[in-house]
Amino acid sequence: MKDLIVIGIESSCDETSCAIVKNGREVLSNIISSQIDIHKKFGGVVPEVASRKHVEVISNVVKEAIEKANISFEDIDLIAATYGPGLVGALLVGLSYAKGLALSLNKPFVGVNHIEGHIAANYIAHKELEPPYLCLIVSGGHTHLVLVKDYTEFEVLGRTRDDAAGEAYDKVARALGLGYPGGPLIDALAKEGDEYAVDFPKAYLEDESFDFSFSGLKSAVLNYLNKMQMTGKEIKREDVAASFQRAVVEILTEKAILAAKKYKMNTICLAGGVAANSKLREALAKECKKEGINFYYPPISLCTDNAAMIASAGYFNYKAGLVSNLGLNAYPSLKIGQRL
Repeated sequence: MKDLIVIGIESSCDETSCAIVKNGREVLSNIISSQIDIHKKFGGVVPEVASRKHVEVISNVVKEAIEKANISFEDIDLIAATYGPGLVGALLVGLSYAKGLALSLNKPFVGVNHIEGHIAANYIAHKELEPPYLCLIVSGGHTHLVLVKDYTEFEVLGRTRDDAAGEAYDKVARALGLGYPGGPLIDALAKEGDEYAVDFPKAYLEDESFDFSFSGLKSAVLNYLNKMQMTGKEIKREDVAASFQRAVVEILTEKAILAAKKYKMNTICLAGGVAANSKLREALAKECKKEGINFYYPPISLCTDNAAMIASAGYFNYKAGLVSNLGLNAYPSLKIGQRL
């Protein structure tokens, strides 16, 4: 069979990325232009600023990806781009560029769900991985527990009912004066603290529910910090970070293992920005080993938003006959498994 060369474009939040991927699993190039330093001073992503920056850099990012892959535009067989979920202005930049590219090259175009892209990152990292399996997707905007039945068939078993895990990390980090993004900063600080110093609450919700809730935990941390300040007591930031992280990781790990047992899945995959968290990786690896479950996760470079995962997901969509038309719009609240 002829190799299928896919160009992927990702611009759902504050990373502008373009990648060239062969046959859905081999990365020829994966260029990422991050805006973290720009948004740090605001304590979070400013949508208008993000959109404008995407416009500024996208052409150069695409050009660099083509050059690094040592191909020409004529070698491309398929164009894939994120069309949701994400910030609508940011999404439109990458989506519009990709549709223009598909039109000019007269090549097929596939719109990709950003969350499904995170799942596909594991196909790049683990060439032997095939569905079905259970996937825990944890990022700044999403926390999902998904049964991956096939490459393009998903059943959501649980999702966050309020704050996503990554969002809680960012808010707690801000309260601790750590800065943005919060996940890596709390992960690093927690290594110096006592994770049993503060007993923060964990929300398990109804019996056998695989949904998540981190708003109460976040509020408990903020209330603890306020109480300590009001009473003039010393706040050990490292202990707070470690105790908060333990609560988050225990909830995520326990629900993932329970779901795997209930649905008789012998493989769990981890995906999303928070998949880079060292404590979460260690906890899931330990529990999976104990239960005889295979455990996969991508390298850190494929955990954060990137176009390689979008190109991979685009490849599997195309192979399943899911080709998009050039009238496809951006959908900031797109759900996993939703086809538009």
